[in-house]
Amino acid sequence: MPEPSAPAIPEKLYGVIGHPLTQTLSPLLHNWGFARLGIHAAYLAFPTPPERLEAFIRAVRALPIAGVSITIPHKEAVMPFLDGVSDAAKAASAVNTLVWEDGRLMGHNTDLTGFVAPLLERLESLALKRALVLGAGGAAKAVLAGLEQLGIADVVVANRSLERAEKLAARFNARAVAWEERVDVCADLVVNATPMGMTGKALDESPLPPGYWKPGHVAYDLIYNPRETLFLRQAREANAQTIDGLTMFAAQGAAQFKLWTGRDLPLDEVHELLARTLYT
Repeated sequence: MPEPSAPAIPEKLYGVIGHPLTQTLSPLLHNWGFARLGIHAAYLAFPTPPERLEAFIRAVRALPIAGVSITIPHKEAVMPFLDGVSDAAKAASAVNTLVWEDGRLMGHNTDLTGFVAPLLERLESLALKRALVLGAGGAAKAVLAGLEQLGIADVVVANRSLERAEKLAARFNARAVAWEERVDVCADLVVNATPMGMTGKALDESPLPPGYWKPGHVAYDLIYNPRETLFLRQAREANAQTIDGLTMFAAQGAAQFKLWTGRDLPLDEVHELLARTLYT
């Protein structure tokens, strides 16, 4: 009887760092991608508290780690430990992907790529002249950088802390309004970059009242669990267009995968994989 063959040893190792990492979908996505395209690699989760970040980057330099995903709370803190960052990462002032380039450990930001991707598909059919961004945290930075990349010059930021909104808006030549004034901003595109509507935190909340929406508006929620938040449902019921956070997550993950491997993931299959995992 033939002996069972030994499992294939990965030729390259990748991973994600953050704190905590209990709900990350990145290992699922990238390990599926490696298997789907026949790439001998493995992707692991490396829970890394803030005080261990510098030590981890030293380990990346010493060990055969080919690439790393960066998530909360390290997207800004990791930048001083790198050899350089891409233009997109500079624009967003954040890094979510580490890549070796000619022996240099470089930082990229595919959150920006992921945010822009579904809008690029719709630009010909949409007249996006003014955008309203709800929230002023780390995710909002990538959003404002993406809107700048798309050439949307009239951008308004609303946040519960007006000071934070003003600080963020100033960096991108946008303008800030008080949270109470957000409903008075008539925008073609509204992006929810707050946790409102997220499973386990504020599931039954929306950052806008249902009466805000009109046909022709575009509602874009960065939250992907649940897939249709109250924010998106109310917009859809008013005949506005909607873009869910799973679309952005899939696009940014595929962009990371291409940076590391040079290969394209089939986005329709990525969507199916993530949706099946999250919603069934």
